[in-house]
Amino acid sequence: MRKFDTKIQHLKYKVLREVARQAWNDTLYDNILDIPKLIVPGKVPTMRCCVYKERAIAAERVKLAMGGNKENPNVIEVIDIACDECPVGGYEVTNACRGCLAHRCEDVCKFGAISFDSDHVAHIDKSKCRECGQCSKVCPYTAIVSRKRPCQNACKIKAISMNENKAATIDNDKCISCGACVYQCPFGAIMDKSFMLNAIDLLKKSSEGRNYKLYAVVAPSISSQFTYAKLGQVITGIKALGFHTVVEAALGADMVALSEAKELAEKDFLTSSCCPAFVEYIHKSFPELTPFVSHNLSPMAAIAKYIKETDKNAKVIFIGPCTAKKAEVQKESVKPYVDAALTFEELQALFDSRDIDITQLGEGVLDNASYFGRIFARCGGLSDAVAEALTEQELDDFPLKAVSCDGIEACRAALMKKSKNLLDANFIEGMACSGGCIGGAGCLTHGAKSKSDVDKYGSEAMEKTISDAVSVLK
Repeated sequence: MRKFDTKIQHLKYKVLREVARQAWNDTLYDNILDIPKLIVPGKVPTMRCCVYKERAIAAERVKLAMGGNKENPNVIEVIDIACDECPVGGYEVTNACRGCLAHRCEDVCKFGAISFDSDHVAHIDKSKCRECGQCSKVCPYTAIVSRKRPCQNACKIKAISMNENKAATIDNDKCISCGACVYQCPFGAIMDKSFMLNAIDLLKKSSEGRNYKLYAVVAPSISSQFTYAKLGQVITGIKALGFHTVVEAALGADMVALSEAKELAEKDFLTSSCCPAFVEYIHKSFPELTPFVSHNLSPMAAIAKYIKETDKNAKVIFIGPCTAKKAEVQKESVKPYVDAALTFEELQALFDSRDIDITQLGEGVLDNASYFGRIFARCGGLSDAVAEALTEQELDDFPLKAVSCDGIEACRAALMKKSKNLLDANFIEGMACSGGCIGGAGCLTHGAKSKSDVDKYGSEAMEKTISDAVSVLK
């Protein structure tokens, strides 16, 4: 059965699974040096020059699976020794260069980086090139192309550059922890830290009879994951791990939709607060727009706050598609409500570390939220929910004009227009990942079908209005 999109995801999963297995058995620190050998057996061909380098990289993956560098506040880290196979990149002259006499590339370059050989073929001096791209624009043969590394292409906010050793480096002042680079790196040289050990510790203590109940808050995008099993079986599997109750983050989305609609009607303009990467992007790149960010907690934090206020002995672990949630739960405004955040990749590793075959389990029930709360998982869902919330609260005389931003580039375009007072909208729904949460870096699978899966999941909700869904909380 196919559980992951890529072999890199599977490699990452194997490390997570083994670290989790050792942690359950209280043997992690005794066997930590043996894990790379289990991941990379001596007789198995490797991607690298030798098995020893592959194991050294596996050892770094183990560190990240155990929480990574505590001195680095970012949840995304680069494994330097794994980042050595990509070409340096930048602008290059291809064999499409015809050695023309016009030399427009030379004329337009302000840095003297273009020279020619005896056949008039252009060459670029990398030490002088400033990556402005002007030579590429004027070449009549389109013979000059930009060959960026996959991580740089993936990072639309330009937080990734190359250090003196030609390894990728992340600018924490720009990074929004979206994880796009994690998913796109073809060598798995960029990974998100795992806080899986924190979750296992909570699960073990809960099973030992500690005086708290452990709640799993699951993102609605779970409906498009674990395609080899039924959703009800996944819910049963989560409880088999030791969780007392499984709650939909979509119920938090219902709560947020009602509050955000009111706030929007009062303030006349708002940007959404549901996607932590989008909110972080505003703080870092458009700080002047920070006052417009909705004051509501994210759906994850909203429902977790309700759980802890209702059950004083509750502990909450969020499970979803998002690497940025790992950063969100460290914020002072969220930390009291969510004790750990896991991705779907990590949930799969937890299942297999306990030898839980979810395909053999009965189907549990997950029915806390409305259709509108569940469709928060895909781009456009939040705007639809806010429109519904305005109607249900008899605020539909407010002329909602929403723009749904699919991916961080679309977010940037909308925020740029707003900063220049050119945006013809009064609500920005920002989704940093392509497609919305269904495109998150922590997903098992990514694809167009995910949107239809989420819509189908939404249509199966027992509660058809937002108000009906949240009425059970009163």
